[in-house]
Amino acid sequence: MRPIQEAFPLLGTPKKVFITTHHKPDGDAIGSMLGLAHYLVKLGHYVTAVSPCEAPDFLEWVPGMQNVLNYEENTQQSLDALAECDLIFCVDFNDYSRTKTLETPLANATQPKVLIDHHLMPKPYWDYGMSVPEKSSTCEMVYDFINLMDNNHLIDVDIAECLYTGVLTDTGSFRFPVTTADVHRMIANLKDHGLEHSKIHELIYDSWSETRMRFLGYVLIEKMEVFHKQKAALITLSKEDMKLFNVQSGDSEGLVNYPLSIGNIKFATLITERSDEVKLSFRSKGEFDVSTFARTYFEGGGHFNASGGRSKLSFKETITYFKKILSDIHP
Repeated sequence: MRPIQEAFPLLGTPKKVFITTHHKPDGDAIGSMLGLAHYLVKLGHYVTAVSPCEAPDFLEWVPGMQNVLNYEENTQQSLDALAECDLIFCVDFNDYSRTKTLETPLANATQPKVLIDHHLMPKPYWDYGMSVPEKSSTCEMVYDFINLMDNNHLIDVDIAECLYTGVLTDTGSFRFPVTTADVHRMIANLKDHGLEHSKIHELIYDSWSETRMRFLGYVLIEKMEVFHKQKAALITLSKEDMKLFNVQSGDSEGLVNYPLSIGNIKFATLITERSDEVKLSFRSKGEFDVSTFARTYFEGGGHFNASGGRSKLSFKETITYFKKILSDIHP
């Protein structure tokens, strides 16, 4: 993968650009995709942003979200845009498989591909790219990309709101160790461009439905187990749990972080039963490397303190397997 600066000449004349992100997109995925899309439009390009699936309800307000194609609902339109584009940007994922049903079309596309991502060990698919695991978020990297092109002056409120969304959510509201001095300098600059940070925080964290709030209570009372010896906690959510509260896309976002608020808990896991697989999310405090844990046991990976994985076992078998592993480790 060549440095992203070598792709700058490709952006010198108007192009049809296709941008996509990972399946089950979060704040950083949507924020980086749309922040980049707004920026490229300002450069004179024609941009199509495609999400592999529906985005969470709490991100519906993000500027440009109304123009994003849902691949699962607009499959042919998305494939046409991919076939007709001149350049492909992939943000916030490091392996085509993270896009699920978009994996094969992306792999077969012959146009130049550009990666902007902060996950460990990207696959060798891309022609150009930025891959910096030390960065707080892909949104921070899109901000760096804009600055590398010497176009900070083009940042407007829409771009600022998109990029702030990803940094806010991926840093846990700026409390995770990845919140560097550069992150705070970025936010200060976004505010100079008109960002109202409190508005974004309210839209993301203070707009829950009553059902989601009651669902959180149910999860913490009924579905959380604490393992004091291992300094760990586990939340398990079956499909029946989801149906009980009519859980919508995004309603389980952030649940894995709650156990880390318990004193002396260093490792938190969320196991979720989905229609096609069992999904695992891992978070940690301090020196327990959940990225290595995810790669070793659950075909996953990610960051040192925040990672994910999947299981081919049944939901109940996965829980049993996880507890067996947990009994042998000491986070």
